[in-house]
Amino acid sequence: MIDSRCGLHCTDCTFKEPYNCGGCIETNGHPFHGECPVAICCQDKGFMHCGECTDIPCELLTQYSCDPEHGDKPCGARIEQCKKWANK
Repeated sequence: MIDSRCGLHCTDCTFKEPYNCGGCIETNGHPFHGECPVAICCQDKGFMHCGECTDIPCELLTQYSCDPEHGDKPCGARIEQCKKWANK
């Protein structure tokens, strides 16, 4: 199920309930923390998620995916998820 633009699984996110987050798709790129540049980029290009973009993995998505404090464990998991969604 595609539930974000960047490959993060919102259904498993620990911020969803406590912060009443609607996710980036449902909020048009404005989840609980404010505007998400990854989501806005996808929307501006007319993509459902980053996996539809020929620039994957771009610098912006890589920064989000590999951020040491808030990024994926393992680093790059969102990028790989977007690639899987693109291949379905």
